[in-house]
Amino acid sequence: MTDSGMTAPIRTGIIGYGLGGSVFHGPLLAADPAYRVDAIVTADPARMSAAAQKHPGARILPTPAELWESAGQLDLVVIASATPSHVALAEAAIQAGLNIVVDKPFAVTRRDGERLIASAARAGVALTVFQNRRWDGDFLTVRRLVGEGALGTVRRFESRFEWLSARPRPAWKTETPGRDGGGVAYDLGTHLVDQALTLFGPVRESYGEFESRRPGAVNDDDSFLALRHVSGVISHLWMSSLVAQRGPRFRVLGADAAFVTWGLDPQEGQLASGMSAADPRFGEYGGAEGRLGTDDEPVPVPVARGAYPSFYAGLADALLHGGPLPVDPRESLEAIAIIESVHSGNAYLLP
Repeated sequence: MTDSGMTAPIRTGIIGYGLGGSVFHGPLLAADPAYRVDAIVTADPARMSAAAQKHPGARILPTPAELWESAGQLDLVVIASATPSHVALAEAAIQAGLNIVVDKPFAVTRRDGERLIASAARAGVALTVFQNRRWDGDFLTVRRLVGEGALGTVRRFESRFEWLSARPRPAWKTETPGRDGGGVAYDLGTHLVDQALTLFGPVRESYGEFESRRPGAVNDDDSFLALRHVSGVISHLWMSSLVAQRGPRFRVLGADAAFVTWGLDPQEGQLASGMSAADPRFGEYGGAEGRLGTDDEPVPVPVARGAYPSFYAGLADALLHGGPLPVDPRESLEAIAIIESVHSGNAYLLP
């Protein structure tokens, strides 16, 4: 990107005030002085009230159409709506000349993702994807150890997002078929695949098991992916909300040592509890440790502090000073293509 001449604060609108808008984007933007939340779109009365309370300076709008009418008063729009709506809303934002953050997955098919990237490039607007799990503290720890060669040659990478959840799911998540963007593969799997690709590069072939366990389910709720990377590493990825006992969050097996961590990054819970991302304690694991080495000689390794604010700090640098985007959307395309291929029953092929 080149310097756009934009100045802070970056005038921002948020579309959607469910989990993504209220717990992630709204608090992260509010904690960063480079941004100002000027508008929030939600049609739900309870969410409208909550948004007005948390962001008293923002206009609360019931439809995206009203946001597009005042697009000249904004620099950036964050699309935190239901997955099936991402592409249409991103297209409208591009037509309005706005820079865009889209929640993952930013599209459901490779073709739609490629089209959005090309459209944004033609329009000269920034398009990035909120792959916030790149800044989980445990993932940052794994990335550092792999980069330092602390495990020797990595042979297998295991990663899990799994728990037993009784939390009600939004209607669109329960009613949208898996191949249209519903289910845990598109919800959680896009994080896990993105992390694997970030660590070990592109995938040569993949295999998936997308299971529907709940009675009447129209999408997958208990899924597994195996990826064979061009680098030779094999990634095994589990995602489920139906697991009575969790396995390790990460288990990385190398020729010389292994590294294992348990539990989930605390940042989502901290934001949901009302902790500001500007709080000095934000992202801290409270002394959590992983285990490096062998069964005979395990070495405790402190888990790094999580860093979700780095996403919006990087975006501000891109928009204000021409720095690189925090997430290149082309990097997110491969994860979408892998999940799409399993849903369609076709073999995944390198682009």
